[in-house]
Amino acid sequence: MWSRQRGGLKPLRCGVEQLRCRRREREAALRKARREQQLVSKRLLRDEALEEAEEGCVAMIFGEAEIQQFLRLAQRGTEEKEREGALVSLRRGLQRPETQQTFIRLEGSIRTLVGLLTSNQALLQLEAARCLHELSHSEQSAVVEACLPATSYLLTYLSGHSSDFISPHLTVLEALGYALSQLLQAKEAPEKIIPSVLGSTLPQHMLQLLQPGPKLNLGVAVEFAWCLHYIICSQVNNALLITQGALSTLGLLLLDLAGAVQRTEDAGLELLACPVLRCLSNLLTEAAAEAVGGQLQLRDERVVAALFILLQFLLQKQPSLLPEGLWLLNNLTANSPSFCTSLLSLDLIEPLLHLLSVSNVVSVLVLTVLCNVAEKGPAYCQRLWPGPLLSSLLDTLAFSDTEVVGQSLELLQLLFLYQPGAAQAFLQQSGLQALQRHEEVAQLQDRVHALQQTALHG
Repeated sequence: MWSRQRGGLKPLRCGVEQLRCRRREREAALRKARREQQLVSKRLLRDEALEEAEEGCVAMIFGEAEIQQFLRLAQRGTEEKEREGALVSLRRGLQRPETQQTFIRLEGSIRTLVGLLTSNQALLQLEAARCLHELSHSEQSAVVEACLPATSYLLTYLSGHSSDFISPHLTVLEALGYALSQLLQAKEAPEKIIPSVLGSTLPQHMLQLLQPGPKLNLGVAVEFAWCLHYIICSQVNNALLITQGALSTLGLLLLDLAGAVQRTEDAGLELLACPVLRCLSNLLTEAAAEAVGGQLQLRDERVVAALFILLQFLLQKQPSLLPEGLWLLNNLTANSPSFCTSLLSLDLIEPLLHLLSVSNVVSVLVLTVLCNVAEKGPAYCQRLWPGPLLSSLLDTLAFSDTEVVGQSLELLQLLFLYQPGAAQAFLQQSGLQALQRHEEVAQLQDRVHALQQTALHG
């Protein structure tokens, strides 16, 4: 942007469109890297009460004969307790990699587990689901691949429920949702699993499970929100999900979550907030979202207000999840003047600035959102400057993190471009000294001289 030429330093004029294009290219690369990172996160879901009850029980390594005996008893045992006990023992054994390897080598073992899901006895269904859960969480790729044939059976089972999609035991549904979410992360998933999922009625059922209301079950909603997240990250056919109403359903759920965190002290709502925020963030980057008016479906001011309620909640309960909310705010404001207007009209700039002290990652995202607002033009910059933004920028320029400093400089450039007199005001507030403390930033000294020239000739 700034280059050294003979005879002195001269600023290169950078057009608004060029600046905007450069920012979009950088953000596209960041989103791609972020989606790829999100696809490799294994989550282990175990019942804490169950673990406490089984404390002291050592997971045994079982051979073929023992596994076959457990499966025979589970299918043909004379008493329900006997059948359930066989599956409990098998589940404990499947926590060991050696037992997992032996299990997948047995012909028909996976099919037997899935068949037990159709049992009319809920406890057998639950233990069969827990066995699949243990297998799907395996760190061994061969074990996960062996589970892939189970996907079609899971789809048949999960899609075969009533329109209400309510299982007799929600714990069964939660465990199956978890197992499916793990399978959706397999490297073969985009080719072998996700097309089948999208071709079934399961996506509509998932969205029904995420509908706010008295039937919403937190544990089940969490697991199927993660399923939806992994499907969206794969980018196999997000346009289909959008046409099925994913944006509006998730938007309503976001509003409901914001209301719930205000009413409830501690109900683990952050566990649902994380995948919901990720789903919305990633869907908003799709061209299909713009084609169907995705921004309009989310009802600007209500969504922005709800998002800030969640940000305050996460700040208190789970600060590590703040970037998820800020990514959504970034994607909302990137191409939407109306969402930027909502930020300003609801006086949310100052609460946003308060997040700058949380971490460098959070600071970069906050500054990126402010850049989104500033690039919308003079009217937006006039609302931003100077206010509390001036002192905040002086603080961020004193950060040791070069990415924070760089994003601060980009925001300054937009403000100087659209707001006459901003450069002079900045220099009068010791902004020059703040910049000079960071001469190690690449080409920063060029920018300092350019700012002087802008102030002197502006």
